[in-house]
Amino acid sequence: MRDEWEHAHTDYTKPARRRIPASLAESESDWRHYLETATPNGWLLRANAMTEALISGQPMYLLHVTRSIEAIRTSRQLHVSTGCLVGALYCSLLASRREGLRPHNLGAYLLRTKPSTTPMIFEVTPNAPIQPKGVDYLHLGTIHLRTYQAYRSYLTPAENDHLDRAVKTGLRAAAPFLDLALRNAVGRATAAPAFIDRLSAAVAHVPFLGYLYFEVLSEYLMLHSATSESKACAQAGELNNWLYKRLAHSAVDGMDQLFDLARFNPRHHRLVQLVEGIEPALGAQVAEYVRRRLSHLLARTALHPSQDAASVTFQGADLRTLRTAAPGLLGQMIFREIRYLPRYPQLYHCFEKAKALEAWDFWNKQGIPTPFNGVLPKGEIGINPVYPRSAVRAWTAELDGKGYLHPADEVNVDLTPHLASWWAPSRLHETQNTADGSRVESIPEVRSSIPTRRSMNGVPA
Repeated sequence: MRDEWEHAHTDYTKPARRRIPASLAESESDWRHYLETATPNGWLLRANAMTEALISGQPMYLLHVTRSIEAIRTSRQLHVSTGCLVGALYCSLLASRREGLRPHNLGAYLLRTKPSTTPMIFEVTPNAPIQPKGVDYLHLGTIHLRTYQAYRSYLTPAENDHLDRAVKTGLRAAAPFLDLALRNAVGRATAAPAFIDRLSAAVAHVPFLGYLYFEVLSEYLMLHSATSESKACAQAGELNNWLYKRLAHSAVDGMDQLFDLARFNPRHHRLVQLVEGIEPALGAQVAEYVRRRLSHLLARTALHPSQDAASVTFQGADLRTLRTAAPGLLGQMIFREIRYLPRYPQLYHCFEKAKALEAWDFWNKQGIPTPFNGVLPKGEIGINPVYPRSAVRAWTAELDGKGYLHPADEVNVDLTPHLASWWAPSRLHETQNTADGSRVESIPEVRSSIPTRRSMNGVPA
């Protein structure tokens, strides 16, 4: 169990050490070296503002936005939801400056696009420097599968049969593309435009591919962008989150209502059009990048590390075989399919709390009060709700005319590890929901360097 969670975390300050399937044309280390040294913003993988804040051991200031401030005040509780951080209060970094607390560009995006929410400032005071290990949700497939197998008795025979049929049907339809991707991953390159079109068609059958497709493109944009906006972000030690937000909202209608990457499936022509609309110079090479990078990541996230990628085939394979060969992909498919069972609102806490408990245990033993999204260190960070060796305080925040936040009223909250209720939208076009909220835990009060109104101890109010 611990090995699975270790495998699902990335520390960009250390060399890549994950076990990967045999026969891949490129190793994780090869890709890390390329991304760090051959892209304009690759240096930010190791040396970014969030990582520096973590390893400093100093108090961290985080922004969370909520639509439920009055309910929080009344109940004195915040509940965590699941998603890319598994079970942590979803936040973005704040940088302490003389003028106030400056939002990370991800936080600036949230403040700009969610005007009906109330911003909150959280101060997390750790007892020691924090390990900069981020959880990579693309690598959670084996954990999803193990959790389903452990709790499948909670489902009726008809529900289990439905899941088996749905996964088999999806795999059968997508198998030709999955095999194509593995051939590319072991160095048997195919034409990028046709690869992208076949990827686009396969997303409807294996929605996880939409997530993988989007994350590869987000990485491409953030690491290669050379606009003045991205350079300004880099100067502040940040990857530019506005790029992938623009991509998502341009590619899929209704992303502002439901950020649903299972619907992300642009064909080749549309892909080039979308990227050129964001940054014209990046359009020419995007398809080839997706072909190489997605094939590599699919092999790593889908297959068990003991497998030989050159020998695995999805066409004609049964579920028993794939549980051994490709547990990561099966887990990701089941994780997304199970959420559309009519009874899932009642079953949600059984399946997701089991994973959250394991994540909290791993983080506590690893010294991680503030886990982050480890797909890339792009600024998505959370608060572990049951970390026993840090102190957390919270305030509502006021935004001034220059974009800085200032603490207003302290909020007395019990940071308890309860999952927020979850819902799924009606199933349209294989729609899936991604939750990325969170919740927090009660800790002994300590004196804070953030004042309620005026500057004290060098921290601006």
